[in-house]
Amino acid sequence: MNIAELSSVANAIVARQKGVLAADESNPTIKKRFESIQTESTEESRRRYREILFTADGIERYIGGVILFDETLRQSTRQGIPFPTLLSSRGIIPGIKVDKGAKALALCAGDKVTEGLDGLRERLEEYRQLGAQFAKWRAVIDISATGIPSAFGIRANAHALARYAALCQEAGLVPIVEPEVLMEGAHDIERCEAVTAQALEAVFAELNAHHVLFEGMLLKPNMVIAGMKCARQASVQEVADATLRCLRRYVPAAVPGIVFLSGGQRAEDATDHLNAMNAMGPQPWQLSFSYGRALQAPVLAAWQGQESNAAAAQHALLARCRLNGLARDGTYARNMEAA
Repeated sequence: MNIAELSSVANAIVARQKGVLAADESNPTIKKRFESIQTESTEESRRRYREILFTADGIERYIGGVILFDETLRQSTRQGIPFPTLLSSRGIIPGIKVDKGAKALALCAGDKVTEGLDGLRERLEEYRQLGAQFAKWRAVIDISATGIPSAFGIRANAHALARYAALCQEAGLVPIVEPEVLMEGAHDIERCEAVTAQALEAVFAELNAHHVLFEGMLLKPNMVIAGMKCARQASVQEVADATLRCLRRYVPAAVPGIVFLSGGQRAEDATDHLNAMNAMGPQPWQLSFSYGRALQAPVLAAWQGQESNAAAAQHALLARCRLNGLARDGTYARNMEAA
């Protein structure tokens, strides 16, 4: 394990104004996204869509890393340039999603645990040879009124995240650790904060027990936000206050950066919340983004599966990246959306 290299890559991903483009949708997930714009999901349409994203002019000013899916890591541009090579040539660090998805946790009704540890050491070695410099693993933590998540469910996911992170660092890859408390449901912001606190406390205890180097990893958490079905939605500032309060209590200062997931928020809301946190002044870690839908929803709307719309789709991506770059500095305002 090269400590200096891991730390350098982690810091480069969250350099000033930069964040992560999550383009790691599985084939079933991107099929749903394509269906929303009446576009068939084929290997070529998926390849072309990702090529449009990765070749958009100017995004390297705001994107420090891109998370790829296994299929995408192995694909190339029309000119035959492998996507990892293309991204690296633009100063964007290529990464890879390595988990196999969340499954029901045996004998724990309602809880889920993410699978994919079997054979991970070998897969990480292959991914590194293909050009990946970081990886991502997502744990799914649901909230319900029936005692979910259980303490054991949280612990099981924390343990899996730590085993994954240790294997990544052994292989020379920076792990992005993603314990996502879902925003589906009717829970209020206080309940989200309590569960997020439980998850973060368990995750960092396991990471420490597994000898994971905090300086060579990134955290990808949810924002502390009320469930989508909750009657009272918290204000932007309430979300920022609750999220930072939780992070300050449980995330070590040695972690270089926190790259928030959008979790199904509207693109503008995710940017608003990130901006409000950065406007509160310097924190122990860089506060950045690792957005999928919050960056890509406007791109898909502009593209509509039509080659003639490729330039418009790239413009939409650059605009969204620029706004989140401003939010990284706490200088974004909602009235900039139309600019």
